[in-house]
Amino acid sequence: MDYLTRAQEVLDNEIAGLEKVKRDMGEGFIQAIDAILATVDNGGKLVVTGVGKNWHIGNKMAATFTSTGTPAVAMHPIEAMHGDFGILGDRDILLAMSYSGASDELIALLQPVKRKGIKIIAMTGEMDSPLAQHSDIIVSVKIEQEACPFNMAPTTSTTATLAMGDALAMVLLKAHGFEIEDYAKLHPGGAIGRTLLLRVGDVMRTGDRCATVQIGQPVREALIAMTGAQAGCVAVVEKDNALAGIITDGDLRRHLIETPNLVEQPVESVMTAGPITLSKGQLALEILNIYEERNIDDLIVVDEQNHVIGAVDIQDLPKLKIL
Repeated sequence: MDYLTRAQEVLDNEIAGLEKVKRDMGEGFIQAIDAILATVDNGGKLVVTGVGKNWHIGNKMAATFTSTGTPAVAMHPIEAMHGDFGILGDRDILLAMSYSGASDELIALLQPVKRKGIKIIAMTGEMDSPLAQHSDIIVSVKIEQEACPFNMAPTTSTTATLAMGDALAMVLLKAHGFEIEDYAKLHPGGAIGRTLLLRVGDVMRTGDRCATVQIGQPVREALIAMTGAQAGCVAVVEKDNALAGIITDGDLRRHLIETPNLVEQPVESVMTAGPITLSKGQLALEILNIYEERNIDDLIVVDEQNHVIGAVDIQDLPKLKIL
């Protein structure tokens, strides 16, 4: 057997399944979004349930929803029938997942949910299944066939279900007006939290660690300033400390061979005028984006009057665990 060819066939099957689900999206998806938004606005949460593979997918979905502004929790249908039903509050909404729509454990849960007056969203591949018939809203995840050669093992159907959960979560994120600052508040720990919570003002070099040299001075003074600050760049400033340009150690290396008596030349002859700058209120994440997009290692921080107040050196970021 050609392993790669078979693996590619599996992926092709799953891609085709996702394409079908995408084409079939319609009013049910919109109704689900509106219902979940109304639930959250009313102080409720989204409760996700399913059995088998869908139980694991439901846990991932609940985590994604919660981390992107939609409070959610996973509830196992069997455990719910033995005490965990209390997870489902009066203001909540239930998202029940079953591709066949006929899982006995899940169907058994629907009657007590209906008695409680809770709205049910079904995510299923069968529109006339018991789950669909007992639900208020139906989101289709119908596919043509599984990637399994026996059309038995949940493969393409679970991929479609997981992707539909992501689609719901990301549309809800936009609908909530959820911003990157909100995301940061929900991820206070680890590299994500540090990157999203830290501001430029928290990581920039200041004082003696921020190298500056006045315009008109020789390159020698720029070298002395960079060495003293142990920095990879020096900000070239006007007499009022307004930024005129930047010189990096890379600039100096490039000019060293082609410029005779480089250290005696004025700094403006080798500086980059009007460099990219930062403000101290910007997120540390934006520093990383600029480094990646512009392929630069040093940035100058200025205030609203373009006065130099600090510098950010890429070599500092690993120490802060944000790179």
